[in-house]
Amino acid sequence: MIYSYPDPTAPIRQGDIFINLPRVDLSLASVLVLKEGEDQLVEMPWEDIALAGQPVSATIALRPVAAIVANQDCDTLHGRDVTLCEIRPFRDVERSAKDTTAPNKWVSRITQQARINQKWFYLPPDTQIGFTEKMGVDFMVTIRVARTDLENLRTFRRARLNDVADEHFRERISEFFRRYPYDEWYSLNKDELEHYKKEHPEAEPFPWQNFPQS
Repeated sequence: MIYSYPDPTAPIRQGDIFINLPRVDLSLASVLVLKEGEDQLVEMPWEDIALAGQPVSATIALRPVAAIVANQDCDTLHGRDVTLCEIRPFRDVERSAKDTTAPNKWVSRITQQARINQKWFYLPPDTQIGFTEKMGVDFMVTIRVARTDLENLRTFRRARLNDVADEHFRERISEFFRRYPYDEWYSLNKDELEHYKKEHPEAEPFPWQNFPQS
């Protein structure tokens, strides 16, 4: 497919796919902190910890996830840290694909929607990597790992994007971080807005769209 499988000793590059990297799950409303001088954990809001201005020891939840290197190659070779984006099942990343089954619908999702939705990058299944279903890179979820630590975990690298896919990935992630955020429904008229809200009920009308009731 769109993958290559580098030698374990090869330098880390943009588009490298790793498995079993740690993602932190942390609630700022309730952090389990080890009480100083005692073998006891207490729950504290992060706000209180931050205002105290002192380092603390805390218990956090970690879980292993798949992720892809987002940094450019020069950063993966010389930078202190490497940033990766989490990879999850595509149906989870792109919720509108939850019930998609027909091949023609998948073609639309993978091609047309990929041009419209800049928040993800599609990855096809590959059993050698461990992807048993369609996967997606979620640009909204990033993981930072020390470069030297990631180099020591190169046995967790399962693949990298081939040249065609890597060029596409580079452009997609660039588009995501430089995109202009706007509410796409701002210019719709009454009939168009009503139709739009059937698929996007969260869309709040702008003041000039509070059309008089007919």
